[in-house]
Amino acid sequence: MENIKMRVEKRRDLTPSIAEFTLVPVGGDVLPSFDPGAHITLETPSGAMRRYSLINDGSDPKEFVVAIKKEPNSRGGSASMHEQATVGSELTVEFPENDFPLTDVQKYLLIAGGIGITPILSMARYLDKKGKMLRIIYVSRSPEESAYLDELMRDFDGRIIVHHDGGAPDAVYDFWDDLVTPRATHVFCCGPKPLMDEIKAVSGHWPEGRVHFEDFKPIDVVRQDDVSFEVELKKSGETVTVPEDRSILEALRDAGFATSSSCESGTCGTCKTRLLEGKADHRDMVLMEEEKSDHIMICVSRALSGRLVLDL
Repeated sequence: MENIKMRVEKRRDLTPSIAEFTLVPVGGDVLPSFDPGAHITLETPSGAMRRYSLINDGSDPKEFVVAIKKEPNSRGGSASMHEQATVGSELTVEFPENDFPLTDVQKYLLIAGGIGITPILSMARYLDKKGKMLRIIYVSRSPEESAYLDELMRDFDGRIIVHHDGGAPDAVYDFWDDLVTPRATHVFCCGPKPLMDEIKAVSGHWPEGRVHFEDFKPIDVVRQDDVSFEVELKKSGETVTVPEDRSILEALRDAGFATSSSCESGTCGTCKTRLLEGKADHRDMVLMEEEKSDHIMICVSRALSGRLVLDL
């Protein structure tokens, strides 16, 4: 994947926990075009690689614009962007990819939850320019925590439903009326796991291929019942302890070892490493079954028990 050095040209706070970053090429390079739903992978100041949806028009871009929420349980990525990525900061950015492409139909229902508004906003702007029929449902905890709320209400007046639940489980939006009857409409949804699960549940009777999802946290890298374990690096002879709340990749990075990575969500295969000894708890979506005995994706997978010996 081709990458480029970019500088934080502008930064603005959208909510108390969400900041928008405008990135421009350091060397004046020409940026590739991209379609709505595309994302970039950038190396955050902490060294963590993170994926963020692009918000701006991708037809002839002079910049990349992303909005990043500082996650309360951040393992370094979003927190370092908020705390260290100031105007003038330089970051390594991989060129856009798109795992959430728009289809070409006449009617769309766009559903966003929280920071999931980022790809939905770019889709809405694009479809509006194309003269397509669209509706937006934007759910969040509160108005104060809803990025781009004012411009969405202004630009899509009469075509948007906004719902705030205040964090109360019994006050969440009921999507049944919107999805009870399958239509030619295509649905695009991005948000946290509970929202995705709800939409999948109430749209199960829709024809295949009409409901599309972008899950910006596709894998639980760290789970509540995870425990620490040790990783032996065969080539160097050193042993690194992987804490219960860090991935192998993060533990190696914390210990000063250079590691190759990209998505850090178990989906790209960049960090594939030979497993010499031990049994892995595989959490990736890349390895074929026959590879799992002697390979591991160190960005997400862990030890089932004891220690692992890696060819590093």
